[in-house]
Order: sequence, then structure tokens, then C-alpha cells
Amino acid sequence: MTGATLDWPATFEQTNPTERTRNNRYEASLRTSIDDLEAELERVGVDDWRLSTAARHQKQNPKYPYADASPNDPSAVVRWTMDGDQYAVACDAYSRLRDNVRTLYLYLREKRKMEQRPVVTGESEFANARLPPADESVVAAPDPTDEPHEVLGVAPDAPDAVVQGAFRELVKEHHPDHGGSKREFTRLMRAREVMLDD
Repeated sequence: MTGATLDWPATFEQTNPTERTRNNRYEASLRTSIDDLEAELERVGVDDWRLSTAARHQKQNPKYPYADASPNDPSAVVRWTMDGDQYAVACDAYSRLRDNVRTLYLYLREKRKMEQRPVVTGESEFANARLPPADESVVAAPDPTDEPHEVLGVAPDAPDAVVQGAFRELVKEHHPDHGGSKREFTRLMRAREVMLDD
């Protein structure tokens, strides 16, 4: 879970803040909505998940924002992995964080129910939430002046174990979940891929 920095997927369109509406149909609290979201993701069988919002999250219980959370940006993003693929759904249509999180839960619940129906389709109901692989991503364009070994701080002919070790150490500092930038994280991943392919 993250807090204070919203990890909105680069390819997702965002709602203009002036077009966000207030939703008075939901009675569930933010905490209940997050608990329901977690339970729904468990029913789907995800491997790992995280909620990204612009609100600060509790240190003792990082999946929950602080009770008085009222961030300037009420958007919410849920990212998860399942069977090796990455997925994300996002909502920023409403003026309150609680309503956007609740909407994500309801969306995933409906998708799960549709997946259980005995109807055959070309793909899983969750296929439209699948994110592109890193090589198709538009998160950050590679800097042509970056030599992969320089990005990782290793010799050009470093063995795979040294490349992996350097990558792991740098990711601890630069992963978006730990306060790093998405651009730098992508740069590290590309450098590792190139070094391991050689």
C-alpha cells in the first residue's frame, strides 16, 4: 500500500477535477470499503495487491489511510498480480476517496461474478484490467545515453549474479512502493533485462 503519492497508471485517462461528482448512494465507510475490496481480491485469487491513494496511510496498518483522510486528489488505484500478469483498475469520478474505493470494490465484485457465469468468452473478464508488459509500457522512454552497466553500477561484462545483486540493492531505494520514482524503477528494470540478455 502506498500513501501520499498516487500511482495512477500512465495509460489511464483521468477525470478533470472540476467534473468529479459527489456520490450519496454509498453508506459504507472508507475502512469497510477497503476491507471489502481486500476480501474481493482474495476471492478472485490474486497473488499480491496494493491500494494507491494520495492520502497518507497508517504506518501500523498501511492498507488504511488515516481516519481523517481527505486528500486533494480523491483518486484510488488498485494494482494486483495474478498468474504472473499485472492488473490495475482506477477510479477518480467522485469527489471523495471513500466513494472511489467503494466503486473499485463494486466493479471487481461484478467482474468476479461475471467470471463465474457458465458463459464462454474470448478472454477472462479481468483481461481489460491487465497492464501491458514492461516492454510495451509507456511509463518512461529509455534514455539512449544510459549504458545498462552504468545504470546498475557494474562492469560491462558482470556475471548475472552480480547484475541481479546490484539490481536488488538499487530497487530497495528506487521502487515506487518505497518512495522512488516510476521512471527510475523502469530504467533499472530495463538495464537489468539488457544485461541479463547479453
